[in-house]
Amino acid sequence: MRYVSTRGLPDDPRPGFSDILLEGLAPDGGLYLPEAYPYADAATLADWRALLATEGYAALAAAVVGLFADDVPSDDLRVLCERAYNATVFATPDIVGVTELDGGLWLAHLSDGPTAAFKDLAMQLLGQLFEYELERRGQELNILGATSGDTGSAAEYAMLGLDRVRVFMLTPAGRMTPFQQAQMFSLDDPSIVNIAVEGVFDDCQDLVKAVASDLAFKQRYALGAVNSINWARLVAQVVYYIAAWLRVTTANDERVSFCVPTGNFGNIMAGHVARMMGVPIDTLVLATNENNVLDEFFRTGVYRVRSATETHATSSPSMDISKASNFERFVFDLLGRDAARVRELFAVRLVADGFFDLSGTPEFASLRERFGFVSGSSTHADRLAGIADVWARDGVLVDPHTADGVKVAREFVAPGVPMIVTETALPVKFAETILEATGREPARPARFAGIEDLPRHVIDLPNDTDALKALIAARVGS
Repeated sequence: MRYVSTRGLPDDPRPGFSDILLEGLAPDGGLYLPEAYPYADAATLADWRALLATEGYAALAAAVVGLFADDVPSDDLRVLCERAYNATVFATPDIVGVTELDGGLWLAHLSDGPTAAFKDLAMQLLGQLFEYELERRGQELNILGATSGDTGSAAEYAMLGLDRVRVFMLTPAGRMTPFQQAQMFSLDDPSIVNIAVEGVFDDCQDLVKAVASDLAFKQRYALGAVNSINWARLVAQVVYYIAAWLRVTTANDERVSFCVPTGNFGNIMAGHVARMMGVPIDTLVLATNENNVLDEFFRTGVYRVRSATETHATSSPSMDISKASNFERFVFDLLGRDAARVRELFAVRLVADGFFDLSGTPEFASLRERFGFVSGSSTHADRLAGIADVWARDGVLVDPHTADGVKVAREFVAPGVPMIVTETALPVKFAETILEATGREPARPARFAGIEDLPRHVIDLPNDTDALKALIAARVGS
């Protein structure tokens, strides 16, 4: 398996999985994708069903990820997956369980990991892969990432205690819930550097990209990525789409749809990859909140980023994003993998104009037919109603982001096709909104007792690339 950049790296040589694992962005500023998606035929789907039933999620993960990581020996990959996915790391042996809800919906439980968010499912494996590859190479890695809420804590808990990894994690100052902040800022470890940036998540993400685009600085300080620009993290997410499909169906030709709350497009991009691999996914329903950049594109063909002042602070804050990093990967597929067109759109038009328009293209006209995408958005009132409704109907509490998904999912339920909503986090992370919606506090797992009262370890930083570089240089050393 070799990899290409969305912006057109030279054909020869094309890097392998282990090379891009440590790299993040491609040198040309693009994102990596495999030359071609591996195809899962009927026999493979049957093998995966048997594997999940008899050997569990770790075995399925090793089989799926192994298609993309063929430069990691299969026995080694199986060990790494077993370290990432087990009952000491996740609160349930199922790892990804499902619950049937009223009205044709299912809920895929993705938040039973150490930080109570779906990001754990990718980050736990990514941490194991990093440690394995760095040990093979005798190298160290400095992770530079940005978070709108859950990526940061999932990354930090996955990398905590790894000898060869240091984490610099940018957060938008004051934009996360107190619980989300406490999960990260309570960590007292010299290898974890939390940075609160003046601005919104998009500012944090832009800083990461600006520093990563300085190739000399990136090489000197051995910078890597854990955001979903890192292909290894995204391919780990493909596994839970397959697992959820297997758990909801009984036959390998049964189709399902997925509704995915997403702001950065990474989560639903993994669903797109699963569909391209031949997993029987009928429709991919994209759900956003008031920051509806992605919904606007799928309805109109216009992708227009918002300024910081236009980006709303909402009760589903992990989706308060107006520049969706992974969207470039999808546009690459949408445009027939034409790297020159993608480069023109993202490196020229978006920079110069703040938007691009594909509404009049044949590719956009056939988007739903070819790729199965539809979309919708929701408001704070929708979230409150959705949380209360699922609690009343099913006795299940969902977090505000998942409630965004439930609201939009109900608009696209088709007879005879299960609609699976991908859970994003446990409700405890958003207690204020849960209380407003239901009049009750969500249950708090014992491991999170009192974390808001612990000392905070965070550095305030202006929205300035040079300031971030100086901080990294000071912490890493020459």
